[in-house]
Amino acid sequence: MTRHFINLSDAGGDAIAAMIADAIDRKAARKSFPKGKADADAPLAGHTLAMIFEKNSTRTRVSFDMAIRQLGGTSLILDGATSQLGRGETVADTARVLSRMCDAIMIRTDDHAKIEEMAHHATVPVINGLTDLSHPCQIVADLLTAVEHGVSLPGSQWAWLGDGNNVLHSIIEAAGLFKFDVRIGVPEGYDPDPSFEREAQALGATITRTRDPHAAVANADIVVTDTWISMGQAHADEKLRAMMPYQVTPALMAHAKPGAKFLHCLPAHRGEEVVEEVIDGPQSLIWDEAENRIHGQKSVLLWALGRLG
Repeated sequence: MTRHFINLSDAGGDAIAAMIADAIDRKAARKSFPKGKADADAPLAGHTLAMIFEKNSTRTRVSFDMAIRQLGGTSLILDGATSQLGRGETVADTARVLSRMCDAIMIRTDDHAKIEEMAHHATVPVINGLTDLSHPCQIVADLLTAVEHGVSLPGSQWAWLGDGNNVLHSIIEAAGLFKFDVRIGVPEGYDPDPSFEREAQALGATITRTRDPHAAVANADIVVTDTWISMGQAHADEKLRAMMPYQVTPALMAHAKPGAKFLHCLPAHRGEEVVEEVIDGPQSLIWDEAENRIHGQKSVLLWALGRLG
């Protein structure tokens, strides 16, 4: 059966734990390597990853390109402006063609239904590089970063501040798989999809919503936020006003555990969802988190292609 990575639950907790362990080992093994040098075992030599971008990207684009290179393979990039997808070719036909030409497909798009359709018609693994519903590869990197910095995932306390978006959905999904708790500080009208909460709670996670940002971060091990205005959205003054009480500041971080860590998937709108004193401060792990997109996605690729787990 073809292994697609559309949401974290496609792999499950044991496989994601294996990905994190593999990423830690591979990262350590290549510590002195130039960034473009392949890993010593080059496990995906001869493999090609097709990357489809219908949304702008820096970290996803560079990290997947570097990931497949470090695994010994190659990549090619398509976008809406230069591929036939942008001129009306169906997702199904694109999936069928790329399955004949490449070994795996990563797509970064707006509509989650589009990636589900691609996975339905593809005969090679399809990996979610971001949709409007979820961002699983980002959360693999976040979990990896937390573990690297000494956080034991089961029973840990995570706080989310701001918009109930795709990144939060994947954090909630991870909470169910790894049995950690998430307190969500979000203004009324911007709540996450409740189906993710129900599924995580059914697996034993505690997911709590609050309108009080201080209650959200109280005693948290990890504090996470994201941009309030996502790609393609208007810079809405009403939304910004609703979100401002959830801005991550040193005063808000003081309500978390001493030594709590701050995560942000980037890009950041400094002075909106987080102030510079936090994002550039000693509790911030954002640069490790960004680099770990490479190492996490290497393990995602290995899992999807049957080389891990």
